[in-house]
Amino acid sequence: MSAQTPEVRSTEQLREKWMKPEVITGSEILLRSLLLEGVECVFGYPGGAVLYIYDAMYGFEDFKHVLTRHEQGAIHAADGYARASGKVGVCIATSGPGATNLVTGIATAFMDSVPMVVITGNVATTLIGTDAFQEADITGITMPITKHSYLVRDVEDLPRVIHEAFHIASTGRKGPVLIDIPKDVSAAKTLFKPGESLNLRGYNPRTVPNRLQLDKLCRAIEDAECPMIIAGGGVIYSGAHEALHEFVKRTQIPITTTLLGLGAFPSGHELWTGMPGMHGTYTSNHAIQKCDLLINIGARFDDRVTGKLDGFAPNAKIVHIDIDPAEIGKNVPTDIPIVGDCKTVLEMINPDVPAAMKADAWRDQIRKWKEEYPYRYTDSDEVLKPQWVIEMLNDTTDGEAIVTTDVGQHQMWSAQYYKFNQPRSWITSGGLGTMGFGFPSAIGAQMAHPDRLVISINGDGGMQMCSQELAICAINNIPVKIVVINNQVLGMVRQWQELIYDNRYSHIDLSGSPDFVKLAEAYGVKGLRATTKEEARAAWAEALETPGPVLIDFVVEKGENVYPMVTQGSTIDQMLMGDA
Repeated sequence: MSAQTPEVRSTEQLREKWMKPEVITGSEILLRSLLLEGVECVFGYPGGAVLYIYDAMYGFEDFKHVLTRHEQGAIHAADGYARASGKVGVCIATSGPGATNLVTGIATAFMDSVPMVVITGNVATTLIGTDAFQEADITGITMPITKHSYLVRDVEDLPRVIHEAFHIASTGRKGPVLIDIPKDVSAAKTLFKPGESLNLRGYNPRTVPNRLQLDKLCRAIEDAECPMIIAGGGVIYSGAHEALHEFVKRTQIPITTTLLGLGAFPSGHELWTGMPGMHGTYTSNHAIQKCDLLINIGARFDDRVTGKLDGFAPNAKIVHIDIDPAEIGKNVPTDIPIVGDCKTVLEMINPDVPAAMKADAWRDQIRKWKEEYPYRYTDSDEVLKPQWVIEMLNDTTDGEAIVTTDVGQHQMWSAQYYKFNQPRSWITSGGLGTMGFGFPSAIGAQMAHPDRLVISINGDGGMQMCSQELAICAINNIPVKIVVINNQVLGMVRQWQELIYDNRYSHIDLSGSPDFVKLAEAYGVKGLRATTKEEARAAWAEALETPGPVLIDFVVEKGENVYPMVTQGSTIDQMLMGDA
């Protein structure tokens, strides 16, 4: 206890200093309020409308800010921080183009239910609506992609607004909240009173489910002969992974986890069937199509999971557990709706939930499918196969790293061949599919977990969208291991053009891309390249032994496809399995 006392006292003393009632500027109020909300790090980029805020940071040693090289890098880094830590990510940008450069990142977080507070500057309140220099109606622009937004017109409202924003972002179905602060508000002074009370009319997320619905689920499990669980990102966001494991242990129901649900359930468990959907496993997709009870826990029935909707799970009674009632029945008609927090629901039902006693033959069928139809690819000793690279990363890290990805073929290969056993170890843009997300999100994840290995897996296309953030890794010695799966082409687009558009390859050639090793070295980051298995093993071993950031350019087979694949308009059991 005594060893921890100095740190505890220091934190208490700092909080007392931050809470001290003084007449200060709106900018100082903002910084103090963020610290009182437990913010450890803010990512941002200054500009005219936020200069008072950045001036307040000068000499403020308690406040940690990371200067990115683009606003998109800032918001993706804040997103990665939030996903890896479970805390609220925070970023700051100026008005006009600074704010609009955040839009893609806000939409990314909104689609994937990531808790974030996005702070933008704006022109002075007297100029709003006049088309002033660098004015943009960012609250209006982002209204469809934020959980809530504020335009602060009075400095006295600022402490309350910040406190409310963090509460809204981190409760219920999590998501981004925007706070737009005009320049004169950030400059104005008032007596600082920390935001403490909450009185949000109309905002009362339901976390506790209806007990009668839980009883219906128990009876459905007792009656089922072919039950199946599909678990999504909501399990991870609610911290329900242990309760989910207990639920599966008690019921003995096979389980599939969605792209954003990877890590919610141990990949080595005998009842885990892999990922479902467009690039999911044969076992998961066929199990969904043949089950008589499908229990959805924290997934939203995305179209990449369901395939052709009118042919999805045709024999199943559908149970949907979700904290957002708007998701239940939105895409797939639901027989047993259960509104509530995933962790709360599972903890309430676990003491009473029955085993699926009639499902012995079903479990045997699942095991048989898993043995007969694993993920496969044709390996080669002549060229480097991307699937082999991901398998090597997995084998050399025992699946224990935090992995972030960009979007495309490498994303799907990573989801297929890297085996996750812990929640918050897999960070990817699911709903929006945002290129440029992978690398900066890894920076945020590494800031959240400085002692863990963070691997950023990128395609040669997406890597060029935020490669300027290499500077951040070099300057701050952020030890992210940056993997480029370099096939000199927009791989997923090429795959679709090959399989669906009759080999009409249109504008996908990336052969003019930079030398990624030289690019990394130009920013002061070690760069390595591999074109064979031997070179790949050596380069990766060197990267792991290097204490700082390293970029490894894996030059892989250009024509490799991601299989299995379900084409649009097909049911998920109508799968292209590939040559292997």
